[in-house]
Amino acid sequence: MEKIKTGIASFGLSGQVFHAPFLDVHEGFELSAIAERSNNLARGAYPGVQVVRSFDDLLATDIELVVVNTPGQTHADYCRQALEADKHVVVEKPFVPTSAEAQALIRLAEEKGLLLTVFQNRRFDGDFLTVKQILQSGELGRIVEFQSAFQRYRPDMAAARAPWREEPLPGNGITYDLCSHLSDQALALFGRPDGVWATLASQRDGSRVDDYSLMQLLYPNLTVTLRAGMIIREEGPRFAVHGTKGSYVKYGLDPQEDLLRSGKATPSRQAWAAESEAEWGILNTDAGRRKYPTVPGNYLGYYDAVYGALRDGGPTPVSHEEMLTDIRMLEAAFESHRSGCTVKI
Repeated sequence: MEKIKTGIASFGLSGQVFHAPFLDVHEGFELSAIAERSNNLARGAYPGVQVVRSFDDLLATDIELVVVNTPGQTHADYCRQALEADKHVVVEKPFVPTSAEAQALIRLAEEKGLLLTVFQNRRFDGDFLTVKQILQSGELGRIVEFQSAFQRYRPDMAAARAPWREEPLPGNGITYDLCSHLSDQALALFGRPDGVWATLASQRDGSRVDDYSLMQLLYPNLTVTLRAGMIIREEGPRFAVHGTKGSYVKYGLDPQEDLLRSGKATPSRQAWAAESEAEWGILNTDAGRRKYPTVPGNYLGYYDAVYGALRDGGPTPVSHEEMLTDIRMLEAAFESHRSGCTVKI
């Protein structure tokens, strides 16, 4: 197996939790370089990895693939620089703030024959994989309503984990941060919607960005409702799916992030983030009401797809069309909020 030499553009939460642990254990990748501007956390965590102090220095190394996991406002420029340096690119969500920037980067990647894909790790959450499995089984019949939500209780602005996310800059706010996961999951399940309706709000005292987002994606005979908020103490379902033959309801979040942040687990090919039976969702059909086992999630699956795309000519984990459509859906949410009308996609 020919390893892909990979560099990570920053070593904050994203680098420490979502990228480095998986690249380090994946047999198809070599974690070669990490850009860390001032701290020395990367050197302590990965002693054999080259640590550089700037993005330019990262691009000057002999890496083949760069993970652009810096703040969203830098994505367009850093992706362009990486592609112009003949590096393949995995970019954190949100891809870029505007569809115009997305189109320009996709065009550049295609012209240069380089991989460009967005890190939508939530496609490899156990709960989402379970929803996908149930829909493919046909047990719910024709789906008429799909609800998906990220619900947090973080009312204190002073306790924000990443203060830069609270700046009123393009790509900041909960719609781009969290709803970009929800909209991508809906896109993966149901394809491009006909239209988007949305209402957004800044609910926390002193908030300067949207911290509540309610989006409806409109399909023929199907309504998809996506919700993300920061002042939701009593959580509702993570997923609620209703069809002509039954329903599936799932509470709680995929455990991978919490396990990695707490240091309680290391990624592997085993079911390292499997849920207990108490955490399984409920499937209710004519056959009865029962707990439905959650498919174990594993973000290694994302990098499996990246490896397959680069070495075996397989599809990227998120296609260019999906990347562009997701940004257009987020733009439409803001346009709908301003106008009060449904916006066609």
